[in-house]
Amino acid sequence: MKVTVVGAGAVGASCAEYIAIKNFASEVVILDIKEGYAEGKAMDLMQTASLLNFDTQIVGSTNDYAKTAGSEVAVITSGIPRKPGMTREELIGINAGIVKQVSENLIKHSPNVIIIVVSNPMDTMTYLVHKTTDLPKNRIIGMGGALDSARFKYRLAEALEAPISDIDGMVIGGHSDKGMLPLTRLATRNSVKASEFLTTERLEQVAADTKVGGATLTGLLGTSAWYAPGAAVSSMVQAIACDQKKMFPCSALLEGEYGMNDISIGVPVLLGKNGIEKIVEIELDDAEKAKLTESAEGVRKTNGLLEL
Repeated sequence: MKVTVVGAGAVGASCAEYIAIKNFASEVVILDIKEGYAEGKAMDLMQTASLLNFDTQIVGSTNDYAKTAGSEVAVITSGIPRKPGMTREELIGINAGIVKQVSENLIKHSPNVIIIVVSNPMDTMTYLVHKTTDLPKNRIIGMGGALDSARFKYRLAEALEAPISDIDGMVIGGHSDKGMLPLTRLATRNSVKASEFLTTERLEQVAADTKVGGATLTGLLGTSAWYAPGAAVSSMVQAIACDQKKMFPCSALLEGEYGMNDISIGVPVLLGKNGIEKIVEIELDDAEKAKLTESAEGVRKTNGLLEL
C-alpha cells in the first residue's frame, strides 16, 4: 500500500505521521512545492521510526509527481489555510486552481488512485475533482464529516462528563460553520440516547459548539487545526487500505440519494478497498431534512463560484 500526501504543511505532515505510526502502509510520499520542505518533514518523521516502532517508509518530494507513481490512495491537503475571520468559502478562488492541478498530476502517475480531498472549501473542492477528472465517483472522497463527527463526540463527552470511548455521534451536511448538521437526536452514550442524559438546550449547545469547532481553533491558534484533521484522514485511509467497510460521514457525489443530485455533501458512507463502497441512507426527521436541504443550498452557492 502506497499513500501520497500532497501538501507538507501541518495537516499534511500530521496525516503522514498518523498513517506511518499505524503501520498499515508500506510507503508514504509527502509532496510539496516548497524546495526541500517535504524532504525535511519526511526525514524528521523517519527519525521517529525506531522510537515509535513503525516500518513505513516516508519519502519527501519537491513537486516531482513521478515519485507518487502507483499510489493507491492520495490525500490532497494543499492550498492556503484559513486565517482568523476567514470563511472556508473565501478560500475558493485560490484553492480551486491548486486542487485541479494536483488531482490531474496525481491521476497521470496513478490512474487507479483513490483521492481524499481535505482542502477547503472541502465539499466544493471535492465536487471540482468530480467535474474535472474521469475518476469514478467512488474514488473521490471529501474528508470533512469524519473530522466534524470527531469534534461532535468531543463536545458530547464534555457535556456528558463521560469517557469519549462511550460516545457515538455523527455530523452530516456541508463542511462549513453554517452547513454542518450534528445529529443530536441519534447521538448515544454506550447505545443509550444522549437525550436521556442531557436537556434539549444542552444538546443544542453541543451542536452549536461543534459547528464552530474549526473557527474556534483558528481563533486560538491563528491558523487551521492539524492534529484532528490528520487523525481523521489517517482513519479513512486505513479503512480503505485494510478494506474495513467502516462507516464515516464523507463528502460524496449524490445521484438521487437523500433526494439530491449533482452535489458533493457529507453523508454516511462505507469505506473499503474501492473507496466509497456504499452510500448509506438513514431516516431523517422533517427538521433534519430541512437543515440538510438548507446546507445543500449553501454548498451549491459556493459551487457556483467555480469556473468549470
